[in-house]
Amino acid sequence: MKADLSLVRSSLFTWGRPMLFGSFRVATLMVILLLGRSAVVVADDAGPRPGEMAGYLLVPHAKVDESYNAGFSLYVAAWPLLKTYPGQRFQSGLFGTWMFAQNEDLPRRGNYSDIEGGLGWWRDTRFATETPKFIMGGVALNFSEWANGPGAGKGRDWNDPKGHYAIAQLSPWVLWPPDGLNLKQGTAGELFGYGYLPLPLTEPKETTAGHPVPTGNHCWTLFLNTGNFKGPVTFFLPYFWSRPTIENPHLSGRFLDSRPSEPNKALQMETQHVPAFISQDAAGDSFARVAPTRFPVNAKGESVLVHRITAYNKAALWDGVQAWFEGGPAVSGVIDPEASAVHDFTGGGGATWRIYPPNVERDDRVPLAWNSYATPTALDDTTFGYRWNDEWMSPAEPNADSLVTLPEYYRLGKDGRDRQQWLVVNPDEVPDETGLATAAFPKPKPEPNPPYVTPAESDSSWKRPGPTAGPFEAKLGDGSVVTYFWYRFADQPALLNADLSDAERERLQQRVELLHRHWTKEREYLPPPTRGELADLDPAVLVTPPEGLEIGYVPIVTRQAAGD
Repeated sequence: MKADLSLVRSSLFTWGRPMLFGSFRVATLMVILLLGRSAVVVADDAGPRPGEMAGYLLVPHAKVDESYNAGFSLYVAAWPLLKTYPGQRFQSGLFGTWMFAQNEDLPRRGNYSDIEGGLGWWRDTRFATETPKFIMGGVALNFSEWANGPGAGKGRDWNDPKGHYAIAQLSPWVLWPPDGLNLKQGTAGELFGYGYLPLPLTEPKETTAGHPVPTGNHCWTLFLNTGNFKGPVTFFLPYFWSRPTIENPHLSGRFLDSRPSEPNKALQMETQHVPAFISQDAAGDSFARVAPTRFPVNAKGESVLVHRITAYNKAALWDGVQAWFEGGPAVSGVIDPEASAVHDFTGGGGATWRIYPPNVERDDRVPLAWNSYATPTALDDTTFGYRWNDEWMSPAEPNADSLVTLPEYYRLGKDGRDRQQWLVVNPDEVPDETGLATAAFPKPKPEPNPPYVTPAESDSSWKRPGPTAGPFEAKLGDGSVVTYFWYRFADQPALLNADLSDAERERLQQRVELLHRHWTKEREYLPPPTRGELADLDPAVLVTPPEGLEIGYVPIVTRQAAGD
């Protein structure tokens, strides 16, 4: 996704487990790094060596007025990037964005904080399949904490929670597994609609955890628009953004709890690891093979990847909700498109995908000839995608009508400016002695991943006051089983760890009950797409509240484990 910022942060796609590659026979491999950004691979006759492909796909788009600073929405394609999930070293997002607080005079370097989640696969994903999952990806000051969903934060140490209590469950109809929100298995190019808009669910506070720094009342709320669910699901608690200012009071009031959002955001696809092999032939020429990588395609040969990225001002939702909470008329929750600005796509776009052996410095990683087979295109004013060079593309089985496979084989050569580049070649142009044709890409290890388990101590916030109903179970499409309980909204663990008094939680409870009564799941909330079909959530994450708990109660997952 964001190219330069990845140098100064542990981005959404780097927080996870240490990098672990599959089992390969180790033999002599020398990587000679020459000045002038050249890298030549020299190997003995032991065959292919592990490598990787990584980089960014860049999406230019027009700016909108700075007054549209109350959140955003967009539609992004959801699809299985790799033909076969290769294990936890694989890490990539699909197309997405980063939402920062609007701070014209505060440099991001050294003051990093944003919402940067989206669809993808991560090294700490425990129950992964070829189908992507969605995480929220909130980042507190300089990655001191991060929050991916209710109960999902930095690490899994509940004795030292870092973002685990940062997100509150709002919807009574959607389960949020700690491993990420599941899409329906087999999703292959449909559009996943999501966005964040602030809601005044809490009140501003002059102090934070007893310290003389303020906390604002911007509750950034995730709205979804999918084929089988529409509406708000979860929200970031303002305390998540303000807590780091206790130790950094000079930064108080600078983050998303109180600041509006920056409307003009980067739009990219960030890939940090796709498996590859690199080898040489008898003449010393270097070749590479990349794990089968796929993109969606329609009947016109186009990939529709991003649609209707939209910025909002507070008249879109905030103003009406605030008046409602102060005794005014009920608000439907439908986001007003008249208070929005849609970013136009301008055409063009770059790619920084590179193929290289492990442990090669960034400047010595050789780019691949992406433009030889992919043409970034504004398919219309509000839609970005690619058109493909049929010479190098092949249908992906078994969904030949909806997916294409990118070229797998490359030869190290030169571009038109005499710089090293991985050039696309046909499989029959790769010498047999390289061993690339028979190289086996890694697969997940057969042993099950450990479960996600929440605190079970009787005096924990999970038990006092505790749930109202449960336990219940749901088997998800990724093969895992989640255990969940129904909590009164204000009694969910996140709210008990949000620096809110009992009175403040009760006021919040009353407001959420208004939302549950009026914001039903049958209506549209985000402005709908004007093209394409919507992706579905995994049907197993859609639930119905027990009788009597329809208003003011939410499902909270307490465990996620491998199924039978």
